[in-house]
This record gives sequence, C-alpha cells and structure tokens, in this order.
Amino acid sequence: MTDRAMRLSLLGLRGDKGRDPEITGLSVDSRQVKPGHLFAALPGSATHGGEFIQYALRQQAGAILTDRKGAEIAAAQLAGSDAALVVAEDPRAALAGAAALWFAAQPETTVAVTGTSGKTSVATFTRQIWQALGHKAISLGTMGVQGDYQAKLAHTTPEPITLHRVLAEAAAAGVTHAAMEASSHGLDQRRLDGVRLKAGAFTNFSQDHLDYHKDFDEYFAAKALLFDHLLEEGAGAVINIDDPRGRQMALIAKDRDLKLTTIGREAGADLRILGQRYDATGQDLRFSFHGQAHLVRLALIGGFQAENVLAAAGLAIAVGDTPARVIETLPGLTTVRGRMELAAVRDNGAAVFVDYSHKPGALASALQSLRPHVMGRIVVVFGAGGDRDRLKRPLMGEAARQFADIVYVTDDNPRSEDPAAIRAEVMAGAGPEAIEVGDRAEAILRGVDALQPGDALLIAGKGHETGQIIGNDVYPFDDAEQASVAVAALDGKI
Repeated sequence: MTDRAMRLSLLGLRGDKGRDPEITGLSVDSRQVKPGHLFAALPGSATHGGEFIQYALRQQAGAILTDRKGAEIAAAQLAGSDAALVVAEDPRAALAGAAALWFAAQPETTVAVTGTSGKTSVATFTRQIWQALGHKAISLGTMGVQGDYQAKLAHTTPEPITLHRVLAEAAAAGVTHAAMEASSHGLDQRRLDGVRLKAGAFTNFSQDHLDYHKDFDEYFAAKALLFDHLLEEGAGAVINIDDPRGRQMALIAKDRDLKLTTIGREAGADLRILGQRYDATGQDLRFSFHGQAHLVRLALIGGFQAENVLAAAGLAIAVGDTPARVIETLPGLTTVRGRMELAAVRDNGAAVFVDYSHKPGALASALQSLRPHVMGRIVVVFGAGGDRDRLKRPLMGEAARQFADIVYVTDDNPRSEDPAAIRAEVMAGAGPEAIEVGDRAEAILRGVDALQPGDALLIAGKGHETGQIIGNDVYPFDDAEQASVAVAALDGKI
C-alpha cells in the first residue's frame, strides 16, 4: 500500500480546511500507520479509536477519519497537526467506501450469506459449485479464504481494509467468483459496504450474539442490512422461508425489488424440499425447482444440509449459472471441516462427528439432524464459550437434554470467565442426568467410551478450531484429533 498514492478526495472523503493530501495507505491500527496514511479512529465497545489519534499523528499520518467524539478526544493533538481531519457521522461506512476505492478491484461476481447458522456451509458449497462449473472461486469467512486463492482471516467478516485487500488480491490472482459470510457484527459495523454484491442469502434465525445486540429485533435488523441496504435493486435474494424470520426477510427483499428465490419445505417455495432419506453415510434429497422434481445423492450428514445445499444452488443460479448444470454438481459437494465432520469410527461401527454448533438453535438442529442417521443412541459432548451471551447457556443445556440420550457438559473456550461457573449455567438446562466433566479431552474420551454398536457421538461447539482459549492464552486443541486419539486408544490401536 506504500508504493502508490491517491488524493483524499478520490477516496470519497473531504478534509477540513480544504486539505486534500496524497494518501499512501489505510490503517485502523495506529501501530501500523506509515507516513501519509489515512488512519481511521473508530468507536469501539470498550475504547474509542480517538484515543489512538495521537499515536497515528506521531507516525506522520496524512489524514484522520473519525466521528465527532473522536475529534473531541484528540482535539489538542489535531490542532497542532498538518494532517487532514475528516469527521463523518458514520466513519465505519466512510472507511468501507474509501477501502473499496483504494483497492478498486474485486471478483466480478460476489455474493454474501447471512443467518444465525449455516453461513460457512452455504458459502463453501457455493464456492464448490462454482469450481465444479469451471469458475475460479473463493469462499471467505470463519474458515478464512479458501479455494483458488487462500488467506487467513481474524474475523468471520473482516474489517474493510482487510476485506477489500483480500478481494483485490483474489481478483489479481484470477478469481472471478467469491462467496462470503456476512456476520451480524460485520453488517452492523458496515464492513461489507463497498463490496459489489450480485446476490445474498438468508439461512435461518435463532438466539445468538445478544451480548452485542440488545435484543432479537436489533439482531434481526443487523441481518436485514444485507437485503435492505447492501444489495442493489435487481440483485438476487435467496431466502429460507421455513423460518418465520425468513418470511419477514422475503418481504424486505420484495420491497427492495430484489429477484427473490425462496427455499424450504413450504408449498410455493422455488427450491422446495420434497423428501429426504438418510443412511449412515449421507442422504438422498428429492426437491423441486419451479415445480420440476429432482433427486440427488448428498454425501452430507444432517437434514439441515439440504437447506444449505439449496441455498448455495440458489445463489449460483441467481448470478447466472444454468440451473441444470448447477444441479449436476450437487452430488460432488463435500462437508466443511468441523461441520458435521466424520472424525472417527470405532471398531464396533459407532461414529464420532465434530460440529461447530455453539448456539442453542444450532445444537438442537445438529442433534435432530443426526438422529435419522443413527440406529442407536446419540451421545453429545459440548460446552459454552466465556465472555459471550450468557442467556444461551441453559438453552444449550436444554437442547442437549431434549435431543441427546447421553449428555456430557465440558469446557469450550472459557476465556476470562470461571469455567466451573459457565458449566453450572449450562448444567442448569441440561438437567441432573447430564454428566459434568471439566477437562474437554477427558469428556471426549468418556463420550467415545460410552459408544455401543449403532451409537454416534457429537462433539459440538468448536468445530474446525485448533485451540482452546483459557484466560488470555490459546492452548492447542483439536476436537477431531482428540476424537481420533480416543478411538485409537480405546480400540487398542495405540
């Protein structure tokens, strides 16, 4: 970003006193500011970025983007600086627009997926469909950037500078199609502003992130920004109308004159699930598209995967791929790591699955969807994360008690909280028959040991993660690896 420069005005920003410096780069971290950078001092949940303006100025920032409060915090330092000051009502949106102009290039076809659960699977399946059709494609989100260009991401929906840099780098690598996850935080904080989206999808809606959003309505309003703010008139909207909030989202899409494709089991859905038949290795899915029936084999565990697959198919169709060719690719879809991933199988045939479900609705859905694949009992090992929505903890316990036969409550990522206190809140919903085992490795071992022929174990909550956050430290921990070790040890292979 330091080998070129662009006038502040060409980034859509106007400096005070008519100042229009040449900008050499963009930064949201004052430690990364270089001479001539535009530093964005954004409001935060704990600290306002205005506190760091003084450090950015010492690093010779060429311009400061902030709001009124940020300007007030650093008024003294700004008064003695030659840096241009840009005060915006919504500095996050202003930064996103500037980042889009600075990096300029994006994949020609980009879509976004929002919803409480299923975002990663839908984005990944969409990317797999595109790749099967010969497009150079990527998916962006919880798993980082995957596909024909790869990179790591710190957040599901990264801040605008990182997001637009990655999109530009992908486009430079020849990527023409991108499917990205749109988290409620990312939407609310305007991180996707400036991304040229051709379609969006809505999966479902259940409790999550009430540590950030004050209530369900605010949480839904953040999700709805994809359809009532980001997508332009005529763009595609693929919405699951089995979910009551999905029907509400469909009305928003219609009001915006988006090209609506509905999915679900309801009569009248454009992509309608007509039937599913389950076995130990996957499912047969019968569905219709605009009334014409199709039958495909999916090597995917969990009934909910049918909705995810159809959402991905709907997105591919919405941006111009031929329906018949899209449908032909569906049997080749493979599961996302940590999403109903088969981690190990015991000698007695009992299977162990790892899933990222860490919300009440997602855990209930995972357990219910696993049931048709399992002849015996379902054992579940799960916990709840620290420094996150506390209200969901007993609800997760209730979901496990209702839909599993044997329940082990353990630690997830306790972070700064007391692990025992978190487990106690989960146990309040899980009931007296649930078994509390604080050590996650021991809980997995005990869960595997409980498996009899025809049973299945679901290890829920961490999915693809390879570390456990305790306090401020991250310790190596991989649920799938622990499951494999436990199976090998109990079956006498190590």
